[in-house]
Amino acid sequence: MTGIADLLSRLEALEVRAAYQDQTVEELNETITAQWREIDRLKRLIERLEDQVREAEARSSGPQAPEPPPPHY
Repeated sequence: MTGIADLLSRLEALEVRAAYQDQTVEELNETITAQWREIDRLKRLIERLEDQVREAEARSSGPQAPEPPPPHY
């Protein structure tokens, strides 16, 4: 009878372990999903910033009037 009791005990331990692993996998999945959303948001932000930098560079690199000399000349 101890053989069956031992097997039942081992089976229960495996079931508990599997339940905790399922919970851990679900938590990790939620974390990864949240990180991907944040990465996508940051990528869009970087693209907007790059566009703003290009526009600023285009405005400043256009034809410019010569800078007047300082007043002490």
